[in-house]
Amino acid sequence: MPRKPADPLAGAERLTTPGDWLEFAVALYAEHDLALGQIATEAHDEALYLILHTLELPMDSDERVLAKKLTPAQRRNLTEVFRRRVVEHTPAAYITREAWLNDLRFYVDERVLIPRSYFLEIIPQLGAEAGSGDPALHLGLDRKKVRHVVDVCTGSACLAIVLAKHFPSARVDAVDLSPDALEVAQINVRAHGLTKRVTLHQSDVFDAVPPVRYDIILSNPPYEPSAHCDKLPLEFTREPRLALDGGGDGLDIIRKLLRQARDRLTPQGIVLIEVGGLGPAMDREFAALKPRWLPTADGSDCVCLIEATRLRAWHE
Repeated sequence: MPRKPADPLAGAERLTTPGDWLEFAVALYAEHDLALGQIATEAHDEALYLILHTLELPMDSDERVLAKKLTPAQRRNLTEVFRRRVVEHTPAAYITREAWLNDLRFYVDERVLIPRSYFLEIIPQLGAEAGSGDPALHLGLDRKKVRHVVDVCTGSACLAIVLAKHFPSARVDAVDLSPDALEVAQINVRAHGLTKRVTLHQSDVFDAVPPVRYDIILSNPPYEPSAHCDKLPLEFTREPRLALDGGGDGLDIIRKLLRQARDRLTPQGIVLIEVGGLGPAMDREFAALKPRWLPTADGSDCVCLIEATRLRAWHE
C-alpha cells in the first residue's frame, strides 16, 4: 500500500508562543510552495496576519505579543488555520472571511474575488486640488461636483464603497453579472452604511442597467487570458473564474465595456480600467482612444484612462 504523506502540521500544537508559530509557518510556506499575492506578497506578513487574526489580537500589536504563552485551545486553533492554508491551499482571506483595503474592512468568501487593486492608489487622487498628490493624476475633476459614478464588475463592492467614501455627493452604481457576488456586495454595502447611496445591479456590463450617464466609469474587470487561468496556482483557482477569465486574449469584457461606455458618460466623463499585463494589447487595439496610463508606485502603470470625447469619436 502507498504510504500516506506526512502531516506537515504534526506536532505543531507543541509550539508555545506566537513567535514560534510565525517561524514555523514561514518555513511551511516555503516548503509547500504556497502562492502569495491575494492579501500579502511576503510569507512573513501573511502568516503574521493569520496568527494575529486567529488569536483575536490587533493587527498593530507590537513584538511583545510574539513571546506570550499560548493556551492549548489557541494552539489547536492555529493548527487548524494553518492546516487549511498549507494542506488545502485555502487563501488566507477565505479563512478569515475578511480583506482590507487600506483601513477599510470587507467581508469576503469564495463567492467573490479577494479585493486587491491599483485603484487604491488612483481613487484618492481623483479630483484632488492642483498642487497636491501626483500631478499626472489631476484629471480635471472637481471632487465635490462628481454626481454619479459606477463600478463595473464590482464583486465584493469594495471599490464601489471606496468611491462612495471619496465622492461624498455622488450616487454609486455597482454592477456584476454574478448573483452570488452581489449577495456579498450587499453585506459590505450594509456594513459600511451606504445602502442609500450605493445601488447594486445584476448585469452583464451595462445590459440591464438603467440608461444614465456617469462622470466616472471604473472597472477592474476579468482580464486574464483563458489559457493563463488554466495555469494559475491552486490558491487562485479557488477564486471565481468568472471574476478572472477575460476570454482568449483577456479583452472580451473590456471590449464590451468600451463599446457601451460611449453612451454612458457625461460630456467630460472618463473611463478608468485596470488591465494587468494587457497594456500593450490595449495600446494596439484601442490606439484611436489614446489610453492614458496612470502611474502606480511599483511602476506597473496598469490603469488606463479614456476620455468621453475620444469614445464619442471612436469607430471600431
